[in-house]
Amino acid sequence: MKFLMSVIDHETGSSTAEENAQIDQFNDTLRAGGHWMFAGGLSAPVHAQVVDNRARAHKVSSGPLVADEEYLSGFWLIEVPSTEKAMELALQASLACNRRVELRALLG
Repeated sequence: MKFLMSVIDHETGSSTAEENAQIDQFNDTLRAGGHWMFAGGLSAPVHAQVVDNRARAHKVSSGPLVADEEYLSGFWLIEVPSTEKAMELALQASLACNRRVELRALLG
């Protein structure tokens, strides 16, 4: 089973040196357990562009799709044998990065 763990924050690049060290340690745990697929941080929503080329409309708008106080600031893609293991890792991820984490299964 594959899951997306999204980090929710109100500021891009707001992690402390201690949080970064805890995230690195968590990443090492994911790799050691064979759960690591990919992880990354995201730029601030102000730098986003929404692209809509349905019916060749070629529409591009600056800024985020949804403007909110909190937003997706990073993510992990993991592979695990069960939903329970995904939840266990999401709890660890939230503790490591000191942020809320949204857990969602990938379809297919």
